[in-house]
Amino acid sequence: MSRRSGILEFAVLGLLREAPMHGYELRKRLNTSLGIFRAFSYGTLYPCLKTLVANGWLIEEPGSAPEDALAASLAGKRAKIVYRLTAEGKEHFEELLSHTGPDTWEDEHFAARFAFFGQTEREVRMRVLEGRRSRLEERLEKMRASLARTRERLDDYTLELQRHGMESVEREVRWLNELIESERAGRDQRRSPSAGGDAQQDHTSAEGGLPRHRGEVAPEGSASGHPDAPDPSDDTTK
Repeated sequence: MSRRSGILEFAVLGLLREAPMHGYELRKRLNTSLGIFRAFSYGTLYPCLKTLVANGWLIEEPGSAPEDALAASLAGKRAKIVYRLTAEGKEHFEELLSHTGPDTWEDEHFAARFAFFGQTEREVRMRVLEGRRSRLEERLEKMRASLARTRERLDDYTLELQRHGMESVEREVRWLNELIESERAGRDQRRSPSAGGDAQQDHTSAEGGLPRHRGEVAPEGSASGHPDAPDPSDDTTK
């Protein structure tokens, strides 16, 4: 399995954990919620869905909404398939959520993991965030060293481009620092005794420890895209 297909499978399982969907709904959610998937096609999504069904992590059900039946009748095609997560699929997704290895720190995988932080345990979130920060600090150090070696040989525009890249990494490191501090503050607050402590624990866990001024800087590769116009013919059984 390629890294990108593995990320797609992870994202599909995560979205279907929220609710069953048919293919077009899934593609739209992947597009709008996870910008890293905005360029992929139905030709990529449906083989992924078939693989997940074959593994027993999803089941296919006929669409039951009236508008689906009407559209299928007018088009002379069968109703859309709805994909539902199985108990085994949920268990597999939870196993994936607990993974904190180096691949979760990379650009595309981190963006997908971050999108499902609301479903992730606090300690796992912390390890992923700290690993991502460590990876970016290493990248930043290499960029600075490279710039110092080549500065005199670069024209003004190439130099400015490299500076822009460094500034982008520096911004994400600052953003990660804020997230990590917020996670730590939430953990400390949860451990300290206070009135209504149980309610506070649940609230902190659900909120995910995000800073109140969230949204200023997003992780690389996580910008939202706009869904394409629907193509009903692409989302029917063949």
